[in-house]
Amino acid sequence: MTPGAPRPAAEETTGRSGPSRLLDRICFFRRGVEAVGEYDPAVHGNLAEAEPPPGYEELERYWIVTGLSLAMIARSTGTNQAEYLLFEPVLSEFEYELLERLFDDLRDVLILDDHDLAADRRQVLSRKTQDLLTEYGLALDEDSVFKIRYYLGRNFLGWSRIDALMRDPHIEDISCDGVQVPLFLYHRGYQNIKTNILFDEQALNSLAITLAQRSGKHISIGSPLVDATLPDGSRLQLTFGSEIATRGTSFTIRKFREMPFTPIELMESNTFDIDQLAYFWMAIENNKSLLFVGGTASGKTTSLNAVALFIPPLAKVVSIEDTREITLYHENWVATVTREMVSEGVGVTIRMFDLLKAAMRQRPEYILVGEVRGSEAQTLFQAMNTGHTTFSTMHAGGVDAAIHRLESEPLNVPRNMLQALDVISVQALTHRGYDRMRRCREIVEVVGIDSVTGNLQVNTVYEYSPVSDTFSYSGRSRILREIMEYRGWTRAQLDEELQRRRSVLLAMQKRGIRDYGAVARVIQAFAIEPDRVLASLDGSGG
Repeated sequence: MTPGAPRPAAEETTGRSGPSRLLDRICFFRRGVEAVGEYDPAVHGNLAEAEPPPGYEELERYWIVTGLSLAMIARSTGTNQAEYLLFEPVLSEFEYELLERLFDDLRDVLILDDHDLAADRRQVLSRKTQDLLTEYGLALDEDSVFKIRYYLGRNFLGWSRIDALMRDPHIEDISCDGVQVPLFLYHRGYQNIKTNILFDEQALNSLAITLAQRSGKHISIGSPLVDATLPDGSRLQLTFGSEIATRGTSFTIRKFREMPFTPIELMESNTFDIDQLAYFWMAIENNKSLLFVGGTASGKTTSLNAVALFIPPLAKVVSIEDTREITLYHENWVATVTREMVSEGVGVTIRMFDLLKAAMRQRPEYILVGEVRGSEAQTLFQAMNTGHTTFSTMHAGGVDAAIHRLESEPLNVPRNMLQALDVISVQALTHRGYDRMRRCREIVEVVGIDSVTGNLQVNTVYEYSPVSDTFSYSGRSRILREIMEYRGWTRAQLDEELQRRRSVLLAMQKRGIRDYGAVARVIQAFAIEPDRVLASLDGSGG
């Protein structure tokens, strides 16, 4: 079956009267078959049409795939809430039956030879579809061919019913809560919003298995929980069956951009200001350890990914994660992920603690841990105390909560070991008016332990003001003072170095350099030839 292709009511079918049977139609349409070219909406028109259903008032519409999939935001007059309505090409009864037949037959003929492996997958699928249509003796009109190609591409190469949602750049989260329950989204413009998409049990279980398999994971009734990373980098949490989730199979997909955010983009969105980014750049260059803390969806991993661009170009980096989220534009990088036991007695479970111990033997200069939540925290802080520079993230509401969590079960990091941590950046998901914003609430340095009280001493370097939406510098920084003393700089020389980094960031913003690879290349070039990079960005050099 090809789940999710819109089909008409019985009275809307085309062709002869009576039941619409595919084999009858094959005989009826048998004649010379010519291949149909590629779909062009400018030439062939839109194949998906949308009108707000009764009881809905349209607020906005936009194409996800021009001519083929359209998103409409409409307000329900009954609930007065906005909903996300997805429209795709509607199939006639004959087109629907033909699509089912092609879907079944293609699974038998999609055996790729060496030539196919090197070719574009959509072209291979289109060619083999045309071969089957020729074999059937069917000559379809162009619109029918385009519709069928769309659904076959969506189901074989995409993500079935949720393919358009995965393509929609306005969507951050996709949440399926169970069988026959509408999908919910987190939309950048409308926040939590209900859709017109829901699944029956068979289609939902089939999609769940596909999601797990494409992530390289196994899921079954015996092993119903999966945390994984989809091929595009999105994070998947999946619960299979109805034994654990009583409403049936459920999943949540947290979408991630193919290219991570850069420091320039975070500066433009005011997550950090330019002074904070120059501070991070100087701290990372001088091997200071960082911890990003905050609540869910506060931008911890996004910030970690962005500032990791400041790592010197040839330094050895090892990253350790449960599910792959960290992306570095760095050649000397070993990326590791944990592994669950394949099945009872088969394979060995590899935990973050095991990967961290192995990383310590690889002589890394920087260790990046996706998130600390267990016994690996002790090993992480041991790595800090033995001179390794580490970056990590942790769920906590603030500095005090982070310290309390680190010292408590199950992390159990001794207080004297916490002194090895240099900087804590507190990320927050906040609102300005009706707009959702991610901001760095404060950047705090760990100073040491008070010899009298035994309390951990901290120093707030930067603080966010929600009223003015700006950041203020406290005027004192242990990290910058240590760097100045270690390098033998005067205060004027330190200020000059910070200003050089601000100049690079501002020049990239002015020139529109925001691409992850381009920003990384500029930062890496600056580490090798700072004067040449400054001259080039200022327009006074080559």
